[in-house]
Amino acid sequence: MNLKNFVSGSTKRYRKGEDTRNDWTMFMFVTHKRKDNFRKLSHQQICEAGLRENEKHGFRFGPIGFGGSHVHFRVDVPKRYSKLQAEIMLKRSSAARIFREKPNFLKLYPDRHFWSGYEHHESVGVEFDAADEYIRNQERHHNIEVIRDVQLTLAGGTAGDAAGSTM
Repeated sequence: MNLKNFVSGSTKRYRKGEDTRNDWTMFMFVTHKRKDNFRKLSHQQICEAGLRENEKHGFRFGPIGFGGSHVHFRVDVPKRYSKLQAEIMLKRSSAARIFREKPNFLKLYPDRHFWSGYEHHESVGVEFDAADEYIRNQERHHNIEVIRDVQLTLAGGTAGDAAGSTM
């Protein structure tokens, strides 16, 4: 084995002052029947808020990007959870939030199966910038026009901001 070309991602410090001991993973979840549910900003904000409900369990989120029928996001999964457990928790909380705040979705999904069985995940390693760029550019990558249906509040933020959702 040629150790000169060996690269380890388990070092404590990669960037100046940044601890890289983590389990950053990029997930992609697809909606059931690949329906384009994320063409409205309000739907994106509700889904993001549902995902972020898991921060109380130790999950940390990077950027979240929506591609019409799917969502990409970077998340640091706590060591006590497997990838399967993390997937179940993230899908459950986001779907529950969507059905709670948008009851009309029950017409599209009477069986309450918002997410398809398909998911994709891959370890990000130390390539945060490339992964983040890909996640942030989902609208352009899939040539999607998002409907900005969220009204501005008097404070200048969006109505979703007042509910604890951030973009």
